[in-house]
Amino acid sequence: MPRRLFRKYLPSPERLTRLSALGRRSGLLADPNLWHLNRRSLSGAAFVGIFCAFLPIPMQMVLAALLALRFKCNLPLSMVLVWISNPVTYVPVFYFSYRVGAWLLDMPRHMPEQVTVAWFVEQLLPLWLGSLLCGLVFGLAGFILIRLLWRLAIVRSWQARRQRRARGN
Repeated sequence: MPRRLFRKYLPSPERLTRLSALGRRSGLLADPNLWHLNRRSLSGAAFVGIFCAFLPIPMQMVLAALLALRFKCNLPLSMVLVWISNPVTYVPVFYFSYRVGAWLLDMPRHMPEQVTVAWFVEQLLPLWLGSLLCGLVFGLAGFILIRLLWRLAIVRSWQARRQRRARGN
């Protein structure tokens, strides 16, 4: 995988530990597992970031950072992938999640004549159910995709090495 590309744009852990805004918590960022660029770390970060992107909550990046710290996966990638749901994509992402939840709960598809607070609160259940399910499914798909792409890159590297050796003999 393109490690140089990731390293080029990611801040170094040493630079982040010197930030005064983090205070005492800067020691948490010293864990090298949060910065590794390997198959396990990146695939875990893909799952965490995509899962958090589908959650209809404010400050999704904070949750992604906490989950990345907990599961020791790549912190920057997990926080960047949260931006799948951004101000431009909120409506389609959460509408799709809502529709999935409403379909699972077999809820009616029509709007009431009068939208009330009670109706709005009732709609939170399908939104949350759909968001959790979509986050799990798409997060798992991202996890598997990163693993497969990493494996494909390794196999191609081995094949190229084998061809170079064959030409050298």
